[in-house]
Parts: sequence; structure tokens; C-alpha cells
Amino acid sequence: MSIARALRALTAVCALAGVVLLLVDTGGGLGVAVYFTVQSNLIVAAVFGCAAFGRGGVRLRGAATLYITITGTVYHLVLTNPASPFFTADPGAVTLHNLLLHTATPLLAAIDWLLVNRERVRWWHAGAWLAYPLAYLAFALVRGALTGRYPYPFIDVAALGYGAVAVNAAVFSVLFFLLGLLLIGLGELARRVRRAPAIAPDAG
Repeated sequence: MSIARALRALTAVCALAGVVLLLVDTGGGLGVAVYFTVQSNLIVAAVFGCAAFGRGGVRLRGAATLYITITGTVYHLVLTNPASPFFTADPGAVTLHNLLLHTATPLLAAIDWLLVNRERVRWWHAGAWLAYPLAYLAFALVRGALTGRYPYPFIDVAALGYGAVAVNAAVFSVLFFLLGLLLIGLGELARRVRRAPAIAPDAG
């Protein structure tokens, strides 16, 4: 097995193991499926698992990489950052499943994208990749309107109101688009660096 396929298999295993361990820790409650964290890790498990066997294109891996990067970034910079207005104390911060879901899997996906991936992605894919986060937002808001429960504080209509949630959604959408552009740009830069011929030292 090549290094690329081995890394993608490891990424898929970490993502799936994180979800399984979370289910074990919560007694198998399927309610955890409402979280973007769980859904993005399941997407990574499926996409990178297929990639380990040579299936699936770079655009799918790029989308999965963006989603899991969103998961890691929002968790570390927004939800568990004391300086954030949406800081939420996480009693499970030191658990293995938390490490896998929010740190290890995002890092492995980023390593694959920057150090292993050799395929090119167009900039406009950063916009197309937003389809799932926007669909998730709609799902979370509709579910919240029906149940009164929202998975994340920055989309909690009951606490913030629709106006503030709309502003938060717009800001996050722009940031996620820029994050997608950053991934595409860094991936292209890394691809070009790997393809650049070595410069022979001056014999003189």
C-alpha cells in the first residue's frame, strides 16, 4: 500500500473510531448525530476510506477536508476558547474520542491535503463545498424550531434571536469560504513545490 493510501486509511479509521468511542461514552445515543462534528467525521470516514482503495476524486476529498477543518477550527477557536463569546466548557475535553474527532482527524486530513495530494482543484470549488454546511444550518434551525434545542450556541435562536443568528451564519459562511480558498491555495502551492525540479548546486 502506498503512503497516500495508508495515510487516508489511517484518517478514515481515526474518524470512525472517534464516532464509535463517542457513542460508547454516551451509551449509544444516536442524538449525537445532530452535531456537525459527528457528521463531518462520518463524511471523512467514508470519503477517505474510499480514497484508501483508490476510489473517489480530489473534489470529494477537498470537501471532506474543509468540513473536518471547520470542525477542528470552530472547536478550538470558538467553542473551547475562553476569549470567544461562544465559549462552552467541555467536560469531555480530555477524552480519547474528543481528541480523535476534533484534533487528530483534522490534522491527518490536512497533512494529506498539503503533503500527499497531487491533484489540482479550482478555486470555485470553495463555493460549491459550502452546500453541505448551509444545508446543515437549515437542518439545525428547522430542528431547533421544532424541539427548542440547538446544537451550537452561535445558532441558538432561543438565546440570540433570528437576527443575530443570521449575522453569525453570514459571518461563518464567509469565513468558511475563505478557509476553503486557503486550503485550495495552500494545496496548489504544495503541489507546485513538490513538482518543481531540484536545482543542482553550483559546481564552481
